[in-house]
Amino acid sequence: MRIAIYCRVSTADQSCEMQLRELREYAGRQDWQIAGEYVDHAISGKKTVRPQLTRLMADGRLKRFDAVVVWKLDRFGRSLANLVENVQLLDSYGVRFVAITQGIDTDQKNPTGRLLLHLMAAFAEFERDVILERVNAGIAAAQAAGKHCGRPKRVFRRDDALRMRSEGQSFRAIATHLGVPTMTVVDAVRKGRAKSASA
Repeated sequence: MRIAIYCRVSTADQSCEMQLRELREYAGRQDWQIAGEYVDHAISGKKTVRPQLTRLMADGRLKRFDAVVVWKLDRFGRSLANLVENVQLLDSYGVRFVAITQGIDTDQKNPTGRLLLHLMAAFAEFERDVILERVNAGIAAAQAAGKHCGRPKRVFRRDDALRMRSEGQSFRAIATHLGVPTMTVVDAVRKGRAKSASA
């Protein structure tokens, strides 16, 4: 079986050598062929962009290996939701995921591994729901206190947008003239017309 090894350390003074050594030894004991090593140095798990992980996922889609092997789960995903999303993507490519120190293996022939994948997905969904609930509660509390939430309102002459549109100018031309996005002009014109019709 061809495998890809993925390692990550968070700071520049840390080394991936211990992870790499253990993963290489594990692959040797299993008689697996190492097709590639993907190492992100000094990349925090919280960062959304991890160059080697991005390359690994692209190579997985191209079936350049049969499995991804990591030392621990927290080396692979920045959150439970992110971990599950990546593992499910690999699974959809037909690529197995193995975390050697935690006994995790999503081999399609392994019913325990499949159960674990479903449990992880359920916990990730729960994590997302909890975060969303907290965010919504925070927004509601801020609005109750009279604070504006969301993007600041675009300040421009809506009557100018309506006038220019009635003169036959395109939404894009109006947006360029007023210095706002095209969809902002479209929304303003629609609301302006609806208000005039109901008056």
